[in-house]
Amino acid sequence: MANQNEKELAGRAAAELVVSGNIVGLGTGSTAYFALVALGERVKSGLKIVGIPTSDATAELARAVGIPLSTLDEHPEIDIAIDGADEIDPHLRLIKGGGGALLREKIIAAASKKMVVVADSSKVVSVLGRFPLPVEIIPFASAVLEKKITALGATCKLRTRSDGSAFVTDEGHHILDCSFGKIADPPALARALNDMPGVVEHGLFIGIAKVVLVGKGSSVAEIRPESIRKPVRAKRARPRPARQKQKPRNRRRS
Repeated sequence: MANQNEKELAGRAAAELVVSGNIVGLGTGSTAYFALVALGERVKSGLKIVGIPTSDATAELARAVGIPLSTLDEHPEIDIAIDGADEIDPHLRLIKGGGGALLREKIIAAASKKMVVVADSSKVVSVLGRFPLPVEIIPFASAVLEKKITALGATCKLRTRSDGSAFVTDEGHHILDCSFGKIADPPALARALNDMPGVVEHGLFIGIAKVVLVGKGSSVAEIRPESIRKPVRAKRARPRPARQKQKPRNRRRS
């Protein structure tokens, strides 16, 4: 219950960042849900926005709360995207994809001028990897990719539905949930996965999030990446040229 309250606080705080005229990327998941509900309330009060959903489920919810929708074809540049995360590290690197929408989520986040992440306090970690990393793959390459990703040190499991059938994304792909444990070098792992034919996308979001709003108890904390908090180096003063002594002028006697 506490987590639900924190999620709602974070989602509603993010919705307040949206202004009339914005093209808004609408995320998927339990925390993004509260942002959509809050945006729907603001739309009913006169807010003029257009939403670009990250999943079919989000599109359905957006229509239900009254948010006008469009597509990336119509609006290839998005002003602000609001989405959740499964894990967030101090550099604002994320693991996403628990809801199965990571491909569209990453496309929309990358097309946005500003990605705002909303989360409850349990999602903030010191090192990524406690949550299994979702990797979206084409079904044809499932066995090959499971072997290759396992060789990187992961335990892989094909995501399934409650009836035991393979989970299928909105784009018709499968997902391998890959447990690496602590991920020491997320950028290196991202590159390794990107180089594997058959991997459509993975849930490592690196260098994309601009700010995180985290519900903590009864308040919301704003987190920005540590990597941008660089000490300012003092500029060295340039040495001034030495002044030449002027010879005294001979005064004329009157």
